[in-house]
Amino acid sequence: EVHLVESGGGLVQAGGSLRLSCAASGLTFDDANIGWFRQAPGKEREGISCIRNSDGSIFYGDSVEGRFTMSSDHAKNTVELQMNSLKPEDTAVYYCAAVNFCCTGYGCYVPGHWGQGTQVTVSS
Repeated sequence: EVHLVESGGGLVQAGGSLRLSCAASGLTFDDANIGWFRQAPGKEREGISCIRNSDGSIFYGDSVEGRFTMSSDHAKNTVELQMNSLKPEDTAVYYCAAVNFCCTGYGCYVPGHWGQGTQVTVSS
């Protein structure tokens, strides 16, 4: 059974940084596409970053490009999301998911296995 568990969310001031981690199990990690998504109250789900482990390609949404960095540790079966220069509009529940294909931007309703989510709150 595929299982993903996020950690690392919390409260941070604008301009600060947080690092999210996602531990994956029950899948062939080296071939998996793992994405980070977020959803704020009243807003659509947004795909913000995705890594294609088969070739190492990483994709970012426009809203986080240049501020967020995604990485993958094949020895630990984890992916991480380093979030810098955080803004109040980054406040959301963040999810990692093993997805059939990478997708970034709004409207990313791709099939996959999802974690339970972790709250990120950025105060102004």
